[in-house]
Amino acid sequence: MIDASQGQPISSPATRKARDTYLFTLAESRRGFAINSLCASLCSAENRAEFLADESTYCDKFGLAPEQKRAICERDWISMLDLGGSIFYTFKLAQLDHKSMQYLGGVFTGMTSEDLAAAMRSGGRSFG
Repeated sequence: MIDASQGQPISSPATRKARDTYLFTLAESRRGFAINSLCASLCSAENRAEFLADESTYCDKFGLAPEQKRAICERDWISMLDLGGSIFYTFKLAQLDHKSMQYLGGVFTGMTSEDLAAAMRSGGRSFG
């Protein structure tokens, strides 16, 4: 639950950040607006071609902060989320690179895609 007046989560067991998860709040959404806008623009074939032709210049069109631009250009998936990116938008960039959601799941869990798939087939990861 979010306190609309503060844009912050109301402290409760259900809303505290769980280990290994991201709580995508209004503040995170605002912080990641440029990353998410850039990634959303990749739905257009014309924009994908422009991005692939000159990624740095394309990033500049969206006003990314330097660390956001670095994360996009280096495909630092974890930093993208740390900097306010939404997995739903950053996945559009991953698709451009022919990366699967399973690949990203591996990146975010520190597992290979194959190990993540095996863990999911056996009932999911254990958090001890």
